Amino acid sequence: MRRTRTGYILTLASLMLVAGCAGWVRSKPAGDAHRDFIAASTQIEYPAVQVPPSEPIAGGPPRTFRDTEVEYRNLTLEEAMHLALTHTSVLRDLGATLIRAPESLATPHDPAIQETDPLFGVPAALSAFDAQLAMSLLAEKNDRRVNNQFLGELGFYDQDLDTFSAGIFKRAATGSQFAVRHRTEFDRDNSLANLFPGGGWTTIYEAEARQPLLRGAGLTFNRIAGPDGAPGNINGVVIARIRTDITLAEFEIQLRNFLSNVENAYWDLYFAYRDLDAKIRARDAALDTWRRIHALFLAQRRGGEAAREAQAREQLFRFEEEVQTALVGRLLDRTSTFNGSSPGTFQGLPGVHVAERRLRLILGLPTNGADLLRPCDEPAAAPTAFDWSLASNEALVNRAELRQQRWQVKRREMELVASKNFPLPELDAVARYRWRGFGDDLIDPGDRTPRFDNAYADLTSGKFQEWQLGLEMNMPIGFRRENVAVRNAQWLLARERALLVEQERQVIHDLSGAVAEAARAFAVVQIGYNRVQAAEVEVRAMADAYDRGEVDLFVLLDAQRRLAEGESSYFRSRVEYALALRNVEFEKGTLLEYCGVRLAEGPWPLKAYADAAERERNRGNPVVPYSAPNDPPIVSGGIVPQTSRQ
Repeated sequence: MRRTRTGYILTLASLMLVAGCAGWVRSKPAGDAHRDFIAASTQIEYPAVQVPPSEPIAGGPPRTFRDTEVEYRNLTLEEAMHLALTHTSVLRDLGATLIRAPESLATPHDPAIQETDPLFGVPAALSAFDAQLAMSLLAEKNDRRVNNQFLGELGFYDQDLDTFSAGIFKRAATGSQFAVRHRTEFDRDNSLANLFPGGGWTTIYEAEARQPLLRGAGLTFNRIAGPDGAPGNINGVVIARIRTDITLAEFEIQLRNFLSNVENAYWDLYFAYRDLDAKIRARDAALDTWRRIHALFLAQRRGGEAAREAQAREQLFRFEEEVQTALVGRLLDRTSTFNGSSPGTFQGLPGVHVAERRLRLILGLPTNGADLLRPCDEPAAAPTAFDWSLASNEALVNRAELRQQRWQVKRREMELVASKNFPLPELDAVARYRWRGFGDDLIDPGDRTPRFDNAYADLTSGKFQEWQLGLEMNMPIGFRRENVAVRNAQWLLARERALLVEQERQVIHDLSGAVAEAARAFAVVQIGYNRVQAAEVEVRAMADAYDRGEVDLFVLLDAQRRLAEGESSYFRSRVEYALALRNVEFEKGTLLEYCGVRLAEGPWPLKAYADAAERERNRGNPVVPYSAPNDPPIVSGGIVPQTSRQ
């Protein structure tokens, strides 16, 4: 009957499933369903993310040459630096890196991200020394036949075992391991020889200390490699802090490049305005010349020939074209870091609107503002001399790239120190002390109890105490992995040192080029000024000579063109000199000071200040009961020398 009922239910379910499928097929053709599935499964998905609200970034429509009513906002270079640092959450560049490779750009969050890295940050390395609490509560049932007639009831063993254990484990910076454990057991079995047939309680308190004597011993090793350090896994507090310092140096490099680009964009816009002024003056002069010739042309007088009128009109249109280009500009690569030189080589391209939008981008302002930014600072015009010996020393000391590489060298030195500890045997001194208690009950609050009445009374009586002292050793035969780790650390150190030497050579080369460029740019400024003065005299003389009929028209027009080119070239040389002075500060590694920017790490936790005060009070007193055979290596230099022991 049961089988018949089951078969009936399965048959009914099958019929219902078939009916449902048939109904679905009738309502939706198979071809349409397939197409809907393909469309749904292949469409592009857009993530639903929450973005914090931000300021308007678009502004109004972009300006064109038809916009004649313009309001200007005068901007100093110092104000530009302040706006850039105030409005930026990403250290932008002036290319397409933000769109093409956003992960390569730096943000003010990067040092904090490295510091809080759960694997390689300083707190992660310090967590290896945190005390660990371990607890367990287990209930166990054993029911078995054993090959022993005297165990249990004629070899049938039945046991109920409940176990509770708790312990605190702590590792010290010297490599020592300390543990305090508590274990309580309730054991009830069917053994005929039991003292308490209903089960007995056992409680244990145990303290253990383990001190490495060879591998893993000492403050230096544990702070470099960490207590779990192994070949290929060196992540102590010192190494984690060096990683943070490397990130800080990288952030400083990116901030320096960012400020350099701010100044690049500022002087690009300055040149665009001055170039536009020169083009407008040239156009106005060409317009005046054409009007005079056109009047003669209309009057059919001498000097108003059609060829001359067309020649003057062609020059007018040429300058008008240059004015439009100087006003609006074209989308070409402008001055930016690493376009020919590390700080950026001046491009000198026309275009006020393009350069202004570019400056707004780097400053974090809306792309199209209600007013037009206009630089009001003038480039430096005074000669500047640099002390080569002082400048080269500053570059070798202050360049963030060199400091970053020196941190890499120091990291490899620390890793080599730790790696030399690995080819030692693991030889540990172990000490363990234990108190035991046994009883029918765990706790009996009665005043007078017989012996073994409860486990805690027996424990506090101190009748059962155990201890253990000894040495434990473990070592691989040959130390192949450990020895190759030492060789690997030596090669890594040699590589980083070689890179540092070449970086220093490159820095001095770039600084030499920057100093020479500053001298050249100032000389060109003087030459350019004299050129403009001579061109103005020539234009006036050619105009007078043309009026007297002594020279042909093309001579006057050529003089006007050369005056316009000379003015544009002069302002270009002014900007080149300003950027050349900036480039020297860039190559010396003092650009942040040059821009009035100072970097500092945030405050440490209060516990760090308390630890520092405690160490200051104990300065000169031994921290550990033994002295290291060698002085710990110096980690970094400063007002107070730091070592891996501090």
